[in-house]
Amino acid sequence: MYEPIRTKSVHTPADHADDFPHRSREEELDIQLAGHLAALLAVTDELGLGEAGDRIAGQVARLRGTPPARHAGRTGAPALALHRRAHALAGRALVVAASRADTTAAILAAEQMDTHTAAVTAATTPNAPTGPVRLVGAL
Repeated sequence: MYEPIRTKSVHTPADHADDFPHRSREEELDIQLAGHLAALLAVTDELGLGEAGDRIAGQVARLRGTPPARHAGRTGAPALALHRRAHALAGRALVVAASRADTTAAILAAEQMDTHTAAVTAATTPNAPTGPVRLVGAL
């Protein structure tokens, strides 16, 4: 009544698990981190932040072994939306960098988060201080 199954089920364990290449956890994290940093680079280039973009591009090149393609086009998105997107991407990069214990990339991502947080705060708060905040009594 039914035709017999001619191929193995996808639920059957593979007989030859070593037939295809596997990546280590570190390699997977490198790929994820490079992807998050490349996306952050695209938004950073769109915002016109050249020095920060160069630092991010250096990290992407270190992880991938080749320099990244730089973002040439503009989306026309408002700067506030771009800063929010960059903050989210930097946060993702920070999480992956911390999980792979990459201090250099983690510091870079944290600095980018701070930069974009300040830009969002300045854009949304009319009387936000523009310079560094000094506490009363601090030297």
